[in-house]
Amino acid sequence: MINTNSYLIELHVRNHAGVMSHITGLFARRAFNLEGILCAQIGDGSTSKMYLLVKNDFVLDQIIKQLEKLYDVLDVTLHQDYDQSVFENLDKVLKLNTNGDNL
Repeated sequence: MINTNSYLIELHVRNHAGVMSHITGLFARRAFNLEGILCAQIGDGSTSKMYLLVKNDFVLDQIIKQLEKLYDVLDVTLHQDYDQSVFENLDKVLKLNTNGDNL
């Protein structure tokens, strides 16, 4: 089933200090909330995959265009059909204690 309330933005980015700040700063300047962020290095570690969970909003198209213009963003893919439970159950996936008393 296609989710029309939220989207998953998949980014392939260069992996170095400051990249996450540039991307999240773009969202902050537009007052556009990120519902979830997952990021991990891939391959030899020179690049990373970022997954941004966002609500469907009229400014989403403009944000996608601006993400594509960032130097450190190599590729942008927008997904409507994804498993949102990964974000909803991240504490269980990572085996985190939800009362704040983590390992």
